[in-house]
Formats: sequence, C-alpha cells, structure tokens
Amino acid sequence: MRPTRTALVAAAGLLAALGTAVPSAGADTAVTVTVNARAGLETVHDAAIGVNHAIWDPQLGTNAVADLLKDAGVRAMRYPGGSYSDIYHWRDHTAPGGYVAPNTDFDTFMAGVRRAGGQPIVTANYGTGTPAEAAEWVRYANVEKGYGVKYWEIGNENYGNGHYGANWEADDHPDKSPAQYAALVKEYAQAMKAVDPTIQVGAVLTTPGEWPDAITAAGDAGSWNQVVLSTAGPFVDFGIVHWYPGGTSDAQVTAKTDQIALAMRLVREQSRQYAGKELAIAMTEVNTSYGRNTQPGALFAADSYATLLAAGVFTVDWWNVHNGPGKVTEVAGHTDFDDFGLLSSAGCVGDVCQPALNTPFAPYHGLSMASRFVRPGDQLVAASASDPLVRAHAARRTDGGLSVMLVNQDPAAARTVSLRYAGYSPAGDAQVLTFTNGDSGITTTTGTSGTATLPPYSITTLVLRPSGATTGPAAPPRPALSAATDRTATLTWPPPPAGVKYEVHRHDGTTGSQWGETTGTTFTAYNLVPGTDYTVNLIARDSAGRVSWSSPPLTFTTGAPTSSSCKVQFRETTNWGNGYVAEVTVTNTGTEVLDGWSLTYTWPTTWQQVSSGWNATWTQSGTTVRVDGAGKLAPGASATAGFVGAYQGPNVAPRTFTLNGVPCTA
Repeated sequence: MRPTRTALVAAAGLLAALGTAVPSAGADTAVTVTVNARAGLETVHDAAIGVNHAIWDPQLGTNAVADLLKDAGVRAMRYPGGSYSDIYHWRDHTAPGGYVAPNTDFDTFMAGVRRAGGQPIVTANYGTGTPAEAAEWVRYANVEKGYGVKYWEIGNENYGNGHYGANWEADDHPDKSPAQYAALVKEYAQAMKAVDPTIQVGAVLTTPGEWPDAITAAGDAGSWNQVVLSTAGPFVDFGIVHWYPGGTSDAQVTAKTDQIALAMRLVREQSRQYAGKELAIAMTEVNTSYGRNTQPGALFAADSYATLLAAGVFTVDWWNVHNGPGKVTEVAGHTDFDDFGLLSSAGCVGDVCQPALNTPFAPYHGLSMASRFVRPGDQLVAASASDPLVRAHAARRTDGGLSVMLVNQDPAAARTVSLRYAGYSPAGDAQVLTFTNGDSGITTTTGTSGTATLPPYSITTLVLRPSGATTGPAAPPRPALSAATDRTATLTWPPPPAGVKYEVHRHDGTTGSQWGETTGTTFTAYNLVPGTDYTVNLIARDSAGRVSWSSPPLTFTTGAPTSSSCKVQFRETTNWGNGYVAEVTVTNTGTEVLDGWSLTYTWPTTWQQVSSGWNATWTQSGTTVRVDGAGKLAPGASATAGFVGAYQGPNVAPRTFTLNGVPCTA
C-alpha cells in the first residue's frame, strides 16, 4: 500500500532564477577543488545517516532489510511512517483509516533497528492521540523493554491539518492553530519526560522558504514557527523540519542544496529569538522530485546529506525504505519508477515491473557513499570547486585522515580534478570510492591525493591519510558573539589551556584569513562591513607550533549604522508562502531638504526579487534593488513605498539601505 502525499508547488516559472547550469556535451573538463581544513564546519552526529520506516511496509524489520541498511551505514530509523504517525496507536498497533501491514509492530521495528546497529526515532501521535498515550509508549519502550529510545517527535507535518488551507495531516482537535499544537506539545513533553527524563523531544517546525513558512493565518499571533517556538520551545530539545525541493530536472533540484545552510541558520535564529535557546535540528524527511530511483536521486542524496550535516543537522532521514512505483519514465538512460523508496517493492505499473524485492535503487548507494564519506565524530570542513557542476565536500576524520566527496552533476562529460589543500598535508596515495550512472554498487580503487577523474553523473570519494604526525592540542570550543555593531564584533570563549594560544580565523567558503591571536578569552574585530555575514573559527596552537582542528564555526551579521541622516524601516505586511507584500518607509533624519530621493539595497540571496511596486519607481538588477521617489522630503518627513516580493527559498530581509548614497540606520 502506498500513501498519497499532498505536495504544494508554487511559482514554477521562477525556477529559472535559481541559476541552474546547462550540462556540457563536450569532452573531459579540468576543475580545481580547494579544501580548507582550517575552515571548520559542524561535527557529524552518531544518528546522522537515517531513513524512514512505515507500518504499511511488510518488509519493515526483516533481516534482509536490516542488513541492507547496516551495509549502507544507516544508523537512524524513524517510525511509524510520516502522516501515519498521526493516526497510529502503538498499544494495539492500529491506524484507523490506513493500512497496517503484518509484522510491523513496534517490537518488530526495534528488532530490525538493533540488528542494523542503529537507533530509533519515534513519532508520537499528536493528531488523534494524547499526551498520556505518548507517555505510556515511553514507559513501554524505555522502562519495560529497555530499548533506550532517545529521540521522540510530537506529530508529523501538523501544519498540514487544514489551518493554512491544505489538509493532509489527521488532526482531531477542534482548534488546529499553531497555538493549540504548541500548548499540547508542552503537555506531551512534560508527560513523556516525567517517565524518562533522559529522552529528547522534538516539535514540528516549517522549513524556511517552504510552505507554509512565514504565513500568519487569521487569528494567529505570528507564523507557525514563531508561535510554536514561543510556547513549546523551552520544553523541547530539537526542531523537526522536512524538505522536498521542487523541480522538474536534475539541474533545478540540485541547485536547491545551495539554500540549506541559510535555511538551517534561520531555524537556529528563530529558536534563539522565540524559545530563548538554540534547538538542535532534525531533518526527518527528505527526498527529491526528479529521478527518485535513478542517478539524479543518488547525486541529490549524497550532496544533500553532506550539506545538511555540514550545517549542523544531527539526523537526515530519507523518505523512505519502501514505498511503491508511481509514474514510469526513463531518466539518464535508466527506468525511473517515481518511487520514494530506497529499495524496490517489486511493484508494477501496467506491464512495467520493478526489479526483484529489496533491490537497491540509486539513492541507496548515494546514502552508502555519504556514510563512507563521513562517520560519527568527523568534522566537515570547507571545500569548493571551480566548476558549478561539481559539488565538493570534505571532512577531517577522527583518525587524522581527510575525506573528500565530489559529485559530478554533468550527465555527459567527465571532469579531471586538481585538488589543493590548506591546513592539511595529505600523503600521496588515496583510496578512491566511485559510484557511476547505472552501477549496482560502489567500487574501490587506489589513486592519488592530488588528482582525480570524475566520470559523468558520478559520486567520487577520496579517503586520504596525513603525510606526517597529526597530534596537536584539543580543538577550541565554538566562539560566542558578545557584542556587534555595524563595524565591530567582540568574540568570547573559555580560557585556553596553559601554553596554548587561540588564533581567530575568518573564512568565506574556502577563502580564509587570520584576524589575530591571543592567550585571552576575548577578541574584537574592527573595520568590518555593515550588513555582512562573517564566519569565524578558533584554532589552538601550542608552544611547539602544533595546531588543533578548527573549532565549530560562529556566523554573525553586522548591522546597519547606528546614526545617520536617514532612517529606513522595512516591514512585511502579508505573506502567502512564496511571495509577500511589504513596504519601505524612508525618513529624512538630516537637516537638509531632499529634492527627490533614491534608495538602494541588496537582497541577501539570488532567489529573491521585486515583482511590482507602487508610490515609487522600483527596478532590480541582479540582487540590487533601486527605489526612486519623487517630490521633496523635508527634515523629519517620511515617505512610504510598497512592493510585491517573490522568493523561491529562505526569505531574508535586506540588511542595509543607502539613500542618495548615504548609508541609513535601519
């Protein structure tokens, strides 16, 4: 049985604005890949590589499936299955209104998890359940059975309960608002933690840039995330997001991974602002909209998992293990069944049938490559490629090694890659893992650390060892931002160990610079650019000159000037999920009359734009917007102009504004 899933796809015509690349049809192309091991990103969690199980899948918990998942490096398994979570009652193993396959009960699921050497993520029933039912599940799992289930979600995509107009998620509560969900999540968390205080509880959030993020429905105090985090945030431990990037081609879908880092950063900022603390993030459902069973799906899986882990998501869970065929097409020379599953269900569409039961589809091998690229405890570091059709990821390994994963998204041409390393000296040889279009598994060969050939439509991972000793001081903790202005930022951290000084490094992708060094606990950077993102790491250096791994990163944004002869207020008035109405108010805070005015600002992303405007002349070139107003603006006077904005990703307000060439307060 295959459940239906409602998808909301908006403004498809704007996909061209995502900067998709045109595949080349030529011969092998030379590419430079740069790895900066000093530019540390986030560390890989032990639940990083995950999948979804579902109670309609008769293969759930079988030895064959458990062994396949173990072989792929899957270490987290979610249950009982998407929207079924909100109709499922664990005690009698029923899901009224849905199909439940034999031998898919909770104990069978846990047997498969244990055989695979993984850990469970369990979704408690919010839609038709109660806090008491969830608490009893915790008691059964962790007190009676000793399963040690750590991660518990409260519901699944509960914003899809009809409150915003789309209704696919069961919800028996008369009040379907985010306020009601948040109030009950608080009750769920308290009841469940009263049984086992060691568990971690997650609340459902919307993904920035994806419907219904930023929408405020009638009667609500704010958007879903704002309301849920304000009430439930202090009582939960992580936020739950899902991601199904739209697109009808591989280029359109793979371009969406560029939005991940900003989206996850916005979730953290929202949790700090509304919950008063930074929540962990779990991406408990992800899949692609193109080539789900063929090579584009594998490329997307490897790239998205690596990108999400680098952004600090602690678990990424593919939707799902088995699902069933949909529409049959040919993609990249192979049959694609439009099947969300990693493994074949052996189903048929007309006279076209899938391969034998449990045959891995291409994304299975994408996950396998991701698990071979990074392991728990590894730290992602910055990597980039000179060719937009090559995605580059790198990670420092706990054994002192370094791994580099390269995804060639060109279906027609190979790439010859030259690798450059900063902050790491590899030995000359390398283990090379490769998965190409149509392969039935990952091949392993021997190569070099300096060059690699990437076949068309392939995933290649180089596993390197250091050329010498790697022992050094312990990595510093993540620095904290204690104060920031438009031009300065002060960073703090705990005291370094005796004989160790901390270097402060700023990195922008793989380009880095050292701001300074100190044996103290604070550092102030000067001469910064207003409205600019900065990412910094600490590196420890001891008296022998040995250096540590990089600290986790800190990203902050400088503000607008605190005083000026002009002031700008940017205010959103209405949002419908992929567009909005906003107004900009310009105030002359100077002493001279302005005879006409021209305001300019820059969008923080490439996927934001002005569709139309009024009360001024609005134009956009690239990411720069210009607003020209007529008439005089006396000292103390204001003028307001409005516009309709559109976006196809996380929507971030502009940070700085310039009026007649003068930077304004904002």
